[in-house]
Amino acid sequence: MTQDERRLYLIEKLLEENPGYANEQIPADEEGQWRLLRSLMNVRPAMPADEEFLKIQDEYLSELIKERGITDAADLAPTPSDWRLVIWRGDITSLKIDAIVNAANSQMEGCWQPCHACIDNCIHTFSGIQLRRYCHEMMEKQGHEEPTGQAKITPGFNLPAKYILHTVGPIIASALTQEDCRLLKSCYTSCLELAAETGCESIAFCCISTGVFRFPKDRAAEIAVGTVKEYLDGNRTIKRVVFNVFSPEDEGIYRRLLG
Repeated sequence: MTQDERRLYLIEKLLEENPGYANEQIPADEEGQWRLLRSLMNVRPAMPADEEFLKIQDEYLSELIKERGITDAADLAPTPSDWRLVIWRGDITSLKIDAIVNAANSQMEGCWQPCHACIDNCIHTFSGIQLRRYCHEMMEKQGHEEPTGQAKITPGFNLPAKYILHTVGPIIASALTQEDCRLLKSCYTSCLELAAETGCESIAFCCISTGVFRFPKDRAAEIAVGTVKEYLDGNRTIKRVVFNVFSPEDEGIYRRLLG
């Protein structure tokens, strides 16, 4: 199967799952088809899929990720001030590393808004539909929503990363409080501890809570850097931590902190 054939197969199968999509028109162009496929994946409930669908989905996503380009965390230059730390501006779903961190919501099943630009949506999209199913089963066993400041680990599925660490950061409703800072620190510590317990030697953090959760970026970066350094000084399992930033502003903040 070519990538075009795989994409059309996946779209048609996802449309067949829901009678409400009976009149949905499949775009003729590649970009339009990809947006439709991604949208269908984003809104698909956490239900099983047959082996043939998963096989073709995995082939499609693996090839798509290769085409977009994979960055090996081992090749990234460390900061001048600390050889264990890296600042990298790029797409975390393209990073080959032991574990990446997802800024999740408390339901832990990914973003349901079609083609949303948040990291949760991107990670679930390129991992594949298995991730939502895995998270759903994990949360059903837990029996309650994920508390802020804790972490869960899942396979990376189709991502270059082996694992995904899912953590729920604090939501800032008004003025920043000491409790908000404590909870954000706990996000970083929980991810590091869980990664080390799983045997990971490298981990990439996104800028937890600084998007729609509105945590001030400068203070969040200070907490991130301070918490990571404190942990690494007392634990030798984790050998490399990547601070994955999305914008030039975020990169500038981390470079001012780390040189």
